[in-house]
Amino acid sequence: MSRGKQVEAGPAVVIIGGGIAGLCAARELVAAGLHVTVLESSAVFGGSVASHELAGLTLDAGAESFSTRSDTVPALARELGLGNLIRTPNGAGAWLYLRSAESGSTAVPLPQSGILGIPADVRDPALPGLIGRAASLRAGLDRALPLGNLLNQDQLSLGAVVRARMGPEVLKRLVAPVVGGVLSADPEDLDVDAAAPGLRAMMRKHGSLGAAVGAMRKAAPAGTAVAGLEGGMHQLASALSQRLERDGAVLRASERVQRLARTANGWTVTTRTGAMQTDAVVVATDGPTAVDLLTPTVPGLADDRPAVVPAVALVSLVVDVPELDAAPRGTGVLVARDAPGVRAKALTHATAKWLWLAERAGPGSHVLRLSFGRGAVDDEAAQQPDADLYLAALQDASVLLGVEITQADVVDWDVVRWTNALPHATLGHRDRVARIRAAAAAEPELELTGAWLAGTGLVAVIDNARDRGAALARRLLADH
Repeated sequence: MSRGKQVEAGPAVVIIGGGIAGLCAARELVAAGLHVTVLESSAVFGGSVASHELAGLTLDAGAESFSTRSDTVPALARELGLGNLIRTPNGAGAWLYLRSAESGSTAVPLPQSGILGIPADVRDPALPGLIGRAASLRAGLDRALPLGNLLNQDQLSLGAVVRARMGPEVLKRLVAPVVGGVLSADPEDLDVDAAAPGLRAMMRKHGSLGAAVGAMRKAAPAGTAVAGLEGGMHQLASALSQRLERDGAVLRASERVQRLARTANGWTVTTRTGAMQTDAVVVATDGPTAVDLLTPTVPGLADDRPAVVPAVALVSLVVDVPELDAAPRGTGVLVARDAPGVRAKALTHATAKWLWLAERAGPGSHVLRLSFGRGAVDDEAAQQPDADLYLAALQDASVLLGVEITQADVVDWDVVRWTNALPHATLGHRDRVARIRAAAAAEPELELTGAWLAGTGLVAVIDNARDRGAALARRLLADH
C-alpha cells in the first residue's frame, strides 16, 4: 500500500528495508529534499523495534530499551515529539543464575558497576561470592599486570581481553551470561572494538581493564546505562514512519524486493508488483539479503556474505501472581550457559523493570519475557514449537524467580521469533566492513546500512543509518 504525498523536487531514492535503519536513512534523505520510497517486505515498519498486544497491554516485541551512553536515541525521540516519554528503569538491577558447587545452582545480584559484566572494581566485596575467592584473587591481578602486547593484536575478542586480564571465571560467570543475554553471542567470538567501542583506548590510558571500565562508566551520562519510553520503544518506529509520511516519503509495506539491477541512469528495483526506476538505492536489509540482492551488480560482496544468524525466540507471559509484586529477583535474571535446569538465556521482569508498565498492568499482574537461543547454530532451545517454548518458559520463570508459576496463572502469552535481528560483530568485523564499503564505493548511487554493518544496539544502527543517508544525499545533490 502506498501512502504519503509525493515530493516532486530532487532525485529519487528507493530504500530497501523498513526497519529502524531504513527509516532513519529515509529521514536524512527526505530532509535533504529527495523523493524517497521505502519498501518493507513485512506487513509493518520498524523491524525489531516492534510491538504486540497481550491481555490488553501493548508491549515491545523486540527492543525495549536503549543505551544512554550517547544522546542518539534521546535526540531522535525529542525530534519526534517523544522526549517527554523517556524513562529510566528500576535501579535494582538484574540478577545472575549460576552453577553452584554447593547447591547445584544459585541466583545472585549482578554487580552494577561494570560494563557487559566486566567489573570496574575487582576489590568489590561481592565478587568472591560470585566467582569464588581464588578467582577473585586472580581478577585482582588486573590492577598489577602489564598490558604487554595484548592490545596490539589486530583481531582481538572481548573474551580474550577478559580472560587475559581477569581470568577465566570472570569471563565464564559474569561476562558470558551478560553478553549472551544482551547480545545473544559468545564473548569469545565478539570483536572487542565492536562489542565495547573505546575499551582498547581506555585500557592504554588507564593501564588495566577494570580501570578502563570504571572510566567509561564515569564518562557516561549520570544515571542508569539504559532507558526506555513510557508506552514502549515501538513508539519510536511508528512515530518515525508517521513523520516520514507527513514529510512526503512513500512507505510501501509487504513489498519484497526480488531483483536489483544497475542501469545507465540509475537502478531498477523489481518487486512482485512490478519494476520501478530510481536514481539511487539504499539497501537496509539484513546482511545475507543485502549481499544476495547486490552480488549481480557488485560481485566483490559475495566473499563477505555473512552467515544467517540463528533465531532468538522471545516468550512473553502476562501472569497473575501477586507474590511477584516484591520483585524477588530485581529486574530480571541472566543465565550462565552451564547453569542446570534452565533453557532460557535471560528473563526480564518487565513490570519490575518499568514503573509505568507496572501501573498499567495493576497489582498482582506481571509481564515476564524469557529469551531462548544464544546465537549458536547448534542451540536448539529457540527452535522448539511455540507450545513447547511456552511450557519451557513457565518452568524456567518459576526457577529463575523462585516463585511457582503455573498455566492457571497465565492471563496471556505470545512467542516472537527473530532471525538476523542480532548479527554478531565477530572477529574481523572491521576488516569485513571495510572490504564491503570499498566494494560498494564503486557505485556512488548506492549506500548500505543496517546492524550487520553498524553493530548491535539502536545507537550504532541509528548513527550509521543517518550518516549513510546524509552522505548519499550530499552526493546526489552535488550531481543534480
